[in-house]
Amino acid sequence: MTERRLERSAVHRGDLILVNAQLPFAGPEEQDRVCLDANVMLARRAAEPLRRLARALGGWSVLVPVSGWRSQREQQEIYESSLCQNGRAFTEQFVALPGHSEHQTGLAIDLGQAGPDLDFICPDFPYCGICQEFRRRAVDYGFVERYRAGKESVTGIAHEPWHFRYVGRPHAAIMMQRDLVLEEYHSFLKNFPLGGTPLCWKEGKGVWEIVFVPLQGAQTCIPWGENGSWAVSGNNEDGFILTSWKEQ
Repeated sequence: MTERRLERSAVHRGDLILVNAQLPFAGPEEQDRVCLDANVMLARRAAEPLRRLARALGGWSVLVPVSGWRSQREQQEIYESSLCQNGRAFTEQFVALPGHSEHQTGLAIDLGQAGPDLDFICPDFPYCGICQEFRRRAVDYGFVERYRAGKESVTGIAHEPWHFRYVGRPHAAIMMQRDLVLEEYHSFLKNFPLGGTPLCWKEGKGVWEIVFVPLQGAQTCIPWGENGSWAVSGNNEDGFILTSWKEQ
């Protein structure tokens, strides 16, 4: 076991960062982006599992990537355009403030069911057919439906059946099993601090172990194993989530 030191700014980076009305996106602009189609880009680490899932469902002939990574400027333009076209009440429900949108992370994707007149803000993505099959299998590829019905008071965003967020494995599966949105998941993870009993999730022939490491000032020290798979993500606020995989 070795040790890694994380700079304070690292709290704003990683697959699990929480971006909402209270926590603006403060990380660097995602540079490692790839195109899903001519107009939609996503961070590579999210795009690759999304492509595998799409291929498993027959490709992009029925599902359409509508919106992925957005720059601050693009989010501003979308917000202002929606204000003009749809009014303030609609916009505040469905369009995040510039600087507070998950799309700026490169880890969020809006999907639609192929068809005429696909709406950019609220694309059709029903709870049936191929769309529901995508939703059912998404957790196996690290994606969750981010803004679920009944969680509006937690997320601050209206129900969006079309909006999916990459959080990685095993986090997507844990969130789904426990019926947690990302805000709730971060609160839940604080029950498993470094030095205590980790959150364990069995999968196949191994087990995932997850712990929360509070931000410690200018630098935060975390343990780092030489065996197995280790990953760390900031939560965009006050700490880090350390995830490790071990064969049993």
